[in-house]
Amino acid sequence: MIIAGFAALLSFNQKKQDPYFQFHENLSDYKFFAGKMADLQPAAGIVPYDLNSALFSNYAEKARFIKLPKGKKIVYNDSSTFEMPPGTVLIKNFYYYNDFREPEAGRRIIETRLLAHMQDGWHTYQYIWNKEQTEAVFEPIGDVTTVEYINAEGRKVKANYVIPNQPQCKGCHNRNDTILPIGIAARHLNGNYTYAGKTQNQLQYWQQHKMIDLPPTNIPANAIWDNEQSGTVEQRARAYLDINCGHCHNKSGPANTSGLFLDIHETNKTALGVLKTPIAAGKGSGVLKYDIVPGVPNKSILIYRMNTTDPGFAMPEIGREQIHKEGIVLISKWIKEMK
Repeated sequence: MIIAGFAALLSFNQKKQDPYFQFHENLSDYKFFAGKMADLQPAAGIVPYDLNSALFSNYAEKARFIKLPKGKKIVYNDSSTFEMPPGTVLIKNFYYYNDFREPEAGRRIIETRLLAHMQDGWHTYQYIWNKEQTEAVFEPIGDVTTVEYINAEGRKVKANYVIPNQPQCKGCHNRNDTILPIGIAARHLNGNYTYAGKTQNQLQYWQQHKMIDLPPTNIPANAIWDNEQSGTVEQRARAYLDINCGHCHNKSGPANTSGLFLDIHETNKTALGVLKTPIAAGKGSGVLKYDIVPGVPNKSILIYRMNTTDPGFAMPEIGREQIHKEGIVLISKWIKEMK
C-alpha cells in the first residue's frame, strides 16, 4: 500500500500542466528518436553529446542528448552548470553491449532518464525499457533487474542493476535544495565529439548551431580520467572524483556536512580528505583513521568505500552494484604518489 501510494503521488505530480514540458507515460511519445527507437538515432532538434569524464554506473554505457526549445540559447559560465532555458530536456540512456569486444553484436538498453526544465525548475523522470526494446515506460519507484554481458576482457558478467526511484535521482542532482543537471558545464563538455563522421569540439559545434555563445578563450576542460594522454595522474584523478563524487561532496551539495569536498574547484588539502578524520562515517570508515593517507591507498577510507558493494558503505551511493576496478586503480595511484 505504501509503495502504491508513493507511485500514485509521484505519477500525479508528473501529469500537472506545464507550459514548457508535456509529460508522457511512454518514452516513444516524446518523439526524441527517429526510426526504430532502440537505435537511439536523434530526431531533428535533438543533439548528442558526451562528457570528458563520465559518472561510473555499473559499467553501463550511456548515450546522451539535449533538446533545447526552438530559438533559445544556453547561457555560458566558467565554473558551474550552464543556465538552460525552460523547455530544455536532457536525455540519458543506459545500455550494455552484449559483448563489449564486439559492439556491433547488439546491446540491451536498460533505462532512459530525463531531466526536464519546467516552469518551476528541473524535474526527473525515469523510463524502463521492455525486453523487446520497443518501448520504455515511466516508473517512478524504480526497479531491480539483472544484466548479463561479456566484458572487454572476455569474461561473462551477471550482476544486479538498480534503477533508482525519483527521490534517489533528485538526491544526486541536489544543489542547495534545488535540482540541477550535473554534466552540462564547461569543464565536462569542452572536448571532441563525432557528428556525422566529423570530429570537432562539441562546445564549438553548439555555438555554430546557435545553442550557446562562448567566450573566445580560457574555457576550462577536465581531463579524461582513463586517457593517460589527457593529463597527469592528479588531473585525471581529480576529474574522476569531480564527476563521481563532487556533485554531492561540495559546499552546497547533499554531503556538505561531511567536510569532504571532492569537486574540481577544491584546493584545500584537508577538505580533499588528506589526513582528514571523518565526521560521521561510523562503520563506513572501515576502522580507518583518515579519508586519504598520502602514499598509502589501503589505509585510506576513500579507497575502502570505493572498493565495496555494501549499500551501507559504498560510494557513490547510486549505480554501485559493481566495483569500478579501473577507477580504484587510478585513485590509488594518485594517493600513492602523494607526498
